Amino acid sequence: MATTSEAKAHQLISCEECGIVVSIPPMVAGQRAQCPRCAHVITKLNHRPYQSIIAIAIACLTMLVLSISFPFMSFSVQGLSQEITLLHAAKMLAEFKNVSLGLLLLGTVIILPMIYISSILYLYSHAAKYDKLPPTAHQAKIAKLICRIIFRIEPWLMVDVFLIGVLVSLIKIASLADVGMGKSFWAFCLYTVLFVKCMSMVDRFWLWERFIPVIAVEGIKEGDTHLTGNHIGCHVCHQLNPYSKTRCIRCGSPIHPYDPKQSLQKAWALLFASIIFYLPANLYPMMYTVSLGKSEGSTILEGVVLLWNLGSYPIAMVIFFASIFIPVAKMFALAWLFSQAKKYQDLPPQESIAKLKIYRMTEFIGRWSMIDIFVVAILVALVQLQNLMAIYPGPAALYFAAVVVSTMLSAMSFDPKILWSMPTENNHLTPKREPQL
Repeated sequence: MATTSEAKAHQLISCEECGIVVSIPPMVAGQRAQCPRCAHVITKLNHRPYQSIIAIAIACLTMLVLSISFPFMSFSVQGLSQEITLLHAAKMLAEFKNVSLGLLLLGTVIILPMIYISSILYLYSHAAKYDKLPPTAHQAKIAKLICRIIFRIEPWLMVDVFLIGVLVSLIKIASLADVGMGKSFWAFCLYTVLFVKCMSMVDRFWLWERFIPVIAVEGIKEGDTHLTGNHIGCHVCHQLNPYSKTRCIRCGSPIHPYDPKQSLQKAWALLFASIIFYLPANLYPMMYTVSLGKSEGSTILEGVVLLWNLGSYPIAMVIFFASIFIPVAKMFALAWLFSQAKKYQDLPPQESIAKLKIYRMTEFIGRWSMIDIFVVAILVALVQLQNLMAIYPGPAALYFAAVVVSTMLSAMSFDPKILWSMPTENNHLTPKREPQL
């Protein structure tokens, strides 16, 4: 059965990756609308859009509470043992004068995901009511604030990255002592799966439409682009705004006209910052290992070599790709995209799509470099057996976290619409059927 918004006429929306204005036709459950020029998924309509995500969000919050309520992992050797909870990992980093890393872990793995899931549960629970009865002005104002928050923090949710870091830590120390999995570990695994599924089901265009419908703006038509100079698209709610506006007429978020020069300057500055941070991140020790009273530091590369010599080839490769190859590859890829900006003015659509795929890849892989930071956090919290065996964070950990954050911000600052300048003839959008959930 079609909902109220499904029965509406075509709505105009600007693709955030190539800048073309397309018309969204009425959609039914299981369909998604892709940009006809760059194939970016603009919006989608899930099967059972309310019940599915509400059920998953409730289960996700339940697993999160269980993840922080019981022992997470235990470590024992020669009669000495250490047991930690999930919150203990962040606390131990703070105790070793790495408050920033502790807050980063706490925020990206627990606090921000909890805010995100709770907000999604609130929004979808109320959205189900508003198909029959529109929200009041006060309800719409609250929904607007919550939507603005969750879509701002979305790139910084790293629950899945943390789980991979935990698994790497397990394999790294399994040969040194007995490692036990607590109840919270299994709850966290389920929490991660549910969280990733919940995020994949959220669609910002559909959600905004439930609380504050799109506002029609005269003078904008299908086929216009960011170069037309008659509109500005909002990255938060996808509303098309008059070119003279500085804040979105729908959600109130700051908006800026298309300015490739400013975008590139900011992206270059953050990229140079990441390169500067990357040098001490590789020269200083990532962590210190104390064994029988003797302390020894190891850099990222030394840790990879040690794992390789011990025969832990898969883990050595994971650390190498996540902590060495991916950051370097991302910096080179971004530098290449930025340096070629002047040549994008005359690119045919096929070459623009090829370069856009490179940009998409750099955005996707950037956050996975945080694995090594989470490995250090788990090991520091878990391996604390006085002088017999202990692990402490090294100065490189903070620098490497700065590298990851800087490269992510650099990629976000780059406007992919720079890659597009030539219009295409076929701008008609046709919904595609998504696989049934």
